[in-house]
Amino acid sequence: MSGTINKVILIGHLGDDIKMHHFDGGGCLGRFPLATNESYTNKTSGEKVTQTEWHNIVVRNKAAEICEKYIGKGDKIYIEGRLKTRKWQDQEGKDRFSTEIIVNDFTFLSGKTDNNPQQIEKTSNTNEMPDSNNGDDLPF
Repeated sequence: MSGTINKVILIGHLGDDIKMHHFDGGGCLGRFPLATNESYTNKTSGEKVTQTEWHNIVVRNKAAEICEKYIGKGDKIYIEGRLKTRKWQDQEGKDRFSTEIIVNDFTFLSGKTDNNPQQIEKTSNTNEMPDSNNGDDLPF
C-alpha cells in the first residue's frame, strides 16, 4: 500500500477560550489549547497519578466561528484532525517548531448551550456548517 494516513482523534477540555484571527478577504482561524488526561495507579506507592497532555488546536473559517460561539474554557469537545508541524523563528532568530492539530470534524460534548445543557453540536470543517445528518441512512 503506497498511501499514508495522518489522523488524530482527541476528546478533551479546552484550556482557554478560543483566540480568533481574522484575515483580509474574510477568512478566519481559531486557536485553543486542549487538555487530555491519562490516569494510572503507581504500582510502588498505590497512588493514583494523572498526566495531562496539552495539544495546540487550529480550526478554520465557519467552523472557527461556531466554536467561538458555542464553547469556551473548560468545555469538553471531540476532535478529528491531522497533525501539522510549523517552523518559525523566535525573537532571537532561533528556529522553533510547533505541532498543531488541524481540525476536520468536531462534536461539542459540553458548551454554551444554556437552554439545553445536554445538547450536542456536531460539525465538519470540510462542510463548513453543522452536520444535519440524523443517522437514519446508516446501513446497520
